[in-house]
Amino acid sequence: MSDSTGPQSASQQLPILGEPRPERADARRNRLRVLEAADRLFTEHGVKNVSLDAIAAAAGVGKGTVFRRFGDRAGLAVALLDEREQELQAKILTGPPPLGPGAPAADRVTAFLDAYLELLDRHVELFMDSENASGGARYRIGSYHLWHRHLAHLIEEARPDLDADYTAHVVLAPLAADLHNALREQGFDLDRMKTGLRAVVTGLLSGA
Repeated sequence: MSDSTGPQSASQQLPILGEPRPERADARRNRLRVLEAADRLFTEHGVKNVSLDAIAAAAGVGKGTVFRRFGDRAGLAVALLDEREQELQAKILTGPPPLGPGAPAADRVTAFLDAYLELLDRHVELFMDSENASGGARYRIGSYHLWHRHLAHLIEEARPDLDADYTAHVVLAPLAADLHNALREQGFDLDRMKTGLRAVVTGLLSGA
């Protein structure tokens, strides 16, 4: 099975995150400016320490614009996380290999893990809020199912002898936001986490 050609390719079978809506060019520009400002301020100060006023000022728009578009800080945080996950999905679907199509399945798995860890590390507070909402939300949200499906297809290609659906859950388990945050608090840096997870998954997919 090829991961880049044919009707059953892993990329083609990925569901699309969110529902695209028609958007005026100026409205999209304002939305992206707000999201970029929120991204920067959340990273620098923490989500709970940033006000809508500060985000609006940094984006160069009125507070009313932010409020009408996102509702409140929580709504803005959800929108920011959704935007970043859609960017990752686009790279998986159409970006260059090894994250995108055209590379061996095992290489695509490790490229995804590196990319996701970078995203998780930058936005761990947002991920924790998202995954911990209403208890066990991580396994019900659409993005988890998206990443699981992507990995299951690649694992099936790399190691057809494995139970791909179950193994994909195993590979995703270390990417839980609460574990990532706990490891950061214990002094693990991003490079160490990347190296460790890559070694485990490479061994698994090589049959070593």
